[in-house]
Amino acid sequence: MATTVTSPEAEAAPAASAAQSPVRRWGPWGLGILALVAMLVLQSQLYVGQERTVAAIFMFVALAQGWNLIGGFTGYACFGQVVFFGIGGYFTAVAMVHWQVNFWTALVASGIVAALFGAVIGLPLLRLKGHYFAIATLGVAEGMREVVTNLPDLTGGGAGITIPTVGDQAPTAYLGNDGFYLLFLALAALSVLVGGLVSRNKFGFALRAINQDEDAAASMGINTTWAKVAAFSLSGFITGLVGATYAFQQAVIFPERLFSVDITVLMVVMVVIGGSGTVLGPLLGAVVLQFLSEYLRQNFTSAHTFILGVIIIIAVILIPQGAVNYFREARRTGEYSLLANVRRYRL
Repeated sequence: MATTVTSPEAEAAPAASAAQSPVRRWGPWGLGILALVAMLVLQSQLYVGQERTVAAIFMFVALAQGWNLIGGFTGYACFGQVVFFGIGGYFTAVAMVHWQVNFWTALVASGIVAALFGAVIGLPLLRLKGHYFAIATLGVAEGMREVVTNLPDLTGGGAGITIPTVGDQAPTAYLGNDGFYLLFLALAALSVLVGGLVSRNKFGFALRAINQDEDAAASMGINTTWAKVAAFSLSGFITGLVGATYAFQQAVIFPERLFSVDITVLMVVMVVIGGSGTVLGPLLGAVVLQFLSEYLRQNFTSAHTFILGVIIIIAVILIPQGAVNYFREARRTGEYSLLANVRRYRL
């Protein structure tokens, strides 16, 4: 009687496929939802007179997705993510003002420069873990802000630098009236696509393994240093592109604005509320938080920040794993009670 020998790899294949199936859905779902929101906004009265608000929503979708690569998938909470945003913005401004580089060239170059910077600082910083890494990255961002401030001949220093707003280099000459909305939408779609691709390939599984147990991941043959630096650089590339576009949109930029820790805080909150380590989570968190913030700003002008803070605190207490992860777990267990979820995470 013949005996069929099944290798461990073959036995693991169905399980791996099953494990991938929920993840594989988030990429297409994320792009689909992003496209739907874009179409709804274009067809509604919300877009009329609110171009900058809508552009900001898509800007933060891209920023949250960028942070999620290192903070969500890999588990390295980067509190200095805004350094890539500032580098992208200032490189674009300097290139256009001093070197007469056109915007599209400066845009791509800014992403590459931010990615290279991420690789250079990532090699030493990613040897740190936990709050040590978080504090170190925050220090890098603050240090870069001081560097930019103290180079007035190149960056304008504290007085800022102005990108040409007339002639061939004017923003409208490149993008038109709706251009920034469409460009931020394209960056958001790109970031979601990158997140979807990362989440379902070997690179993404390596990042998740590092998140779960870095020592075990290394013992399995994963080059953890390469994986972490690659994730950090890719995160920097996306964030640098967004920073470049933001700088061109603003026309006048200052170190305090482009290196503001508030931007990093918003990225982190959006990912945490939506669900870290997922593709749909940062998108959901960014859209919901930006719409909610704008609604509160228009209806509760003096207290909108306080109300938003209270809502965020309640959300983190009730669903600390994020909305996407909460519904995924609830669907699997059949338990949708928020109180049960709080007890499960012992908050």
